Amino acid sequence: MTGSLDKRIYLTIMTAITISGFIVICTFGQSLHRQKLAAKISENPPSLPSAVCTVKEYNGRIGVFKGESSIPYRVIEYDFSLLSEYDREQLTKGIVIESDGELQQLIEDIAT
Repeated sequence: MTGSLDKRIYLTIMTAITISGFIVICTFGQSLHRQKLAAKISENPPSLPSAVCTVKEYNGRIGVFKGESSIPYRVIEYDFSLLSEYDREQLTKGIVIESDGELQQLIEDIAT
């Protein structure tokens, strides 16, 4: 009788240790996932300052240019040829944007 009780206690302890280990591993995995996600989020381009920028066609995509720069601050991966004729004309000329909110609105309008 004592042998079966000892065996039960041993199995209960081993089960508890196994379950605890599983919980620790899952928690650690979730923590790593959150850290990777936070790193990806921080890689997004920072908000534009209040300075003026221009949105125009750049190598078949849409480029966001700060001031008079010829190199885009940000390239929006959207196929320029999929835009309407009016949007293509406007982006060929360049659209002046004065705020980050205006830029977000323009991107949403173009992408839909």
